[in-house]
Amino acid sequence: MKHILTFLLCLFVAAAAQSAPQDKAKRAQWFNNMVNSKIEYLSKQMNLEGDQKVQFEKTYRAMVNETSKIASETRRLERNVSKKDNASDLEYEKAAEAIAEFKSKEGAIELRYFNQFKTFLTKKQLFQLKIAEDRWMKELMRHRGKGRH
Repeated sequence: MKHILTFLLCLFVAAAAQSAPQDKAKRAQWFNNMVNSKIEYLSKQMNLEGDQKVQFEKTYRAMVNETSKIASETRRLERNVSKKDNASDLEYEKAAEAIAEFKSKEGAIELRYFNQFKTFLTKKQLFQLKIAEDRWMKELMRHRGKGRH
């Protein structure tokens, strides 16, 4: 799960870096579409239907929003320090610390949501979720760049 979220975040950051500030709504829509597609893919892979699918979507989206917020804050701090011509040692240290802590914070969020998933997914579906996330990443990587010339 961590790798997929990190990849999506990288895609989002790359898209954001290439866009003008007025394109913020377009970036948000792109990200929302990506999350919707991912949730639909994962739901199909785990054979979710009805209330279970609704609950999964709500919970998964909350997890993605939470991890995205931390990633965005970390990236913002990194960018701010990178832009400074004469950043202090303390600023460099704090930015490096935030970057290093990102993975553990993301992991803690994922574990907290995993415990929520356990309340409405079967053990098999919990297992399938991890496999489906890996497949999602492979599909994204396989299709990455197709259509570009």
